[in-house]
Amino acid sequence: MDKPQPLSETREQITDIDNTVLQLLARRRELSLEVARSKEVDVRPVRDTQRERELLARLVQKGREQGLDPHFVMQLYQSIIEDSVLNQQAYLHGRANPETQKQQYCIAYLGARGSYSYLAANRYCQRRQVDMVDLGCQSFDEIVQAVESGHADYGFLPIENTSSGSINEVYDVLQHTSLAIVGETTIEVGHCLLAKPGTKASDIKTLYAHPQPISQCSRYLARHPGVRLEYCASSAEAMEKVQAAAGNDVAAIGSAEGGALYQLEAIEKGLANQKVNQSRFIVVARKAVAVPEQLPAKCTLIMATGQKPGALVEALLVLKANNLNMSKLESRPIPGTPWEEMFYLDIDANLASPPMQLALKELERITRFIKVLGCYPCETVAPTQLSNAQLLIEPEHFRADAPPATKPHPSAAEPARHSLAYKASLSEAVAGSLLLGNGHTGALAQLPLPQTLEGFEPFLKQIKAAGFAGLVLSQLAEQPNPAKALDACAKAAEKFGLITAAAIDKEEELEHALSRVELILIKGKQMFNRPLLERVGKLHLPVVLERNTMADIDELLGAADIILGAGNQQLMLCESGVSSFKSSSLATLDLAGLVELKARSHLPVLVNPSYAVSADACPRQAKAVKHLGADGLVLDVTLDAPIADNHIGETLRQFFI
Repeated sequence: MDKPQPLSETREQITDIDNTVLQLLARRRELSLEVARSKEVDVRPVRDTQRERELLARLVQKGREQGLDPHFVMQLYQSIIEDSVLNQQAYLHGRANPETQKQQYCIAYLGARGSYSYLAANRYCQRRQVDMVDLGCQSFDEIVQAVESGHADYGFLPIENTSSGSINEVYDVLQHTSLAIVGETTIEVGHCLLAKPGTKASDIKTLYAHPQPISQCSRYLARHPGVRLEYCASSAEAMEKVQAAAGNDVAAIGSAEGGALYQLEAIEKGLANQKVNQSRFIVVARKAVAVPEQLPAKCTLIMATGQKPGALVEALLVLKANNLNMSKLESRPIPGTPWEEMFYLDIDANLASPPMQLALKELERITRFIKVLGCYPCETVAPTQLSNAQLLIEPEHFRADAPPATKPHPSAAEPARHSLAYKASLSEAVAGSLLLGNGHTGALAQLPLPQTLEGFEPFLKQIKAAGFAGLVLSQLAEQPNPAKALDACAKAAEKFGLITAAAIDKEEELEHALSRVELILIKGKQMFNRPLLERVGKLHLPVVLERNTMADIDELLGAADIILGAGNQQLMLCESGVSSFKSSSLATLDLAGLVELKARSHLPVLVNPSYAVSADACPRQAKAVKHLGADGLVLDVTLDAPIADNHIGETLRQFFI
């Protein structure tokens, strides 16, 4: 065997290649701006998804010829395409608003240098190739005042986080300001344990952090009950306190990048509850901006509907009638008006577009108050996907020549089985003592199938007392004897008048569940599995069909028709979130989709907010989905957590009020 070349020589060659790759990426970025200049003249959309798809397919094939994994090539170029799209958007937005173009921006943000707000503001300026004059503030009110008074050009406000949900204080501030939202940006939040060099995690006795990171890292903190928490106004303040401390027994939660500004080291990384943790910031300014028509735009507005039955649904149906997608709905109390709420909506549309203008006129007639907070370029770039066939992971029932599994084409004379045209009356589903649909509501508690019944009966007592009607037992395939465990759990649940359901995440799990449960829940991963859908369609058990995170409403209803067509009319749908960021592990609860399902289908619709909504936000979302017509809830629970006194109990109370 030939002797390998010296390691130092190999590393030098890798370094040379890395430098070349970076030079080529910079050149590619320059060319993408030339594309933007061309689109400015021709007035063409920034994104051409068909071209992106063709580009990815060609690159995946070229990479395969070079021995590169197709998924690696696709993910790499999805990031490159995202960077290109955002840079083109920034260029075109600047050209459409020349009065905003400066050599430097003064930006007000929460905390000091090193805070997540600072990092978001810095990235925003870098993308626009301008210098940033930073103005650290101690509160959201101070940020708004700095911009209103002219001391800052822009203010950066964190509006939501994928782990902890919406930041209510910011929504409250937006009610009372004349500033306009002119932009948004999203950053990865990598929570680290920051301490002085040489400190060990076992040395830490006091931990400084802002309340948001504390909420987002609750599981990590629960494993260290002996550490004392000290709340700070920002992550930057937390890092400052660690830097100024005399000893090495203190630490802060923050980013590694921010910690470096305070000479702190990341002694532990990945503290957040969710593997991928992102925060979205809005940018506010004194004057609204114009958004070129070729840019994807977002409108944020607030409205008050008044206290009358169906008022919110009536308003949301206006959006549906104008084919407008609502990507976010949040409610906040109206100060001085008990029990009334202001609704905040994000709508994927340009304010100048005819559908948006028509919708606003209609909403003005049916609401008590409505105000547009801003129209701005949307910086959420949905990644272009390739088919399973192109990535060589194509199951048999996904073959390109196979008939479409979820897009039936009913003739004009025969409406789709899920539709109200097929069945005008609303359907009901009965599972044991549980009745859902047509005005009947209920809730199911979902948890992994336990191996033993130790502590299970006291838990069931809590479940029943909280208002749950039954259990959904998941992860059957992970148990050595799932059939035996299901039998034991079902018998225990029966003592408390609870039904038992099985969540089918793998096809073989169905065999263990049959004859042992009163309801089958088909997980979203199996929504495209036509043979499985046809099989449960022949069962005499009620079925819940969970929406796949990558599926649209038509695909969900198409999958429902497969089950209905096989004979089983005891079918319910379940909305549990759709993918909203690049990572498919993240989801956003599709409230507009819920409205769509209730408007188009006679089937009962359940909602599971557990995957897409933070624990603190679940009660508010439960209240919202109840108003939007949801027939029931599925909530994830754990055996070792009290039910009545935590967010689960409050979520049920809000839903059943």
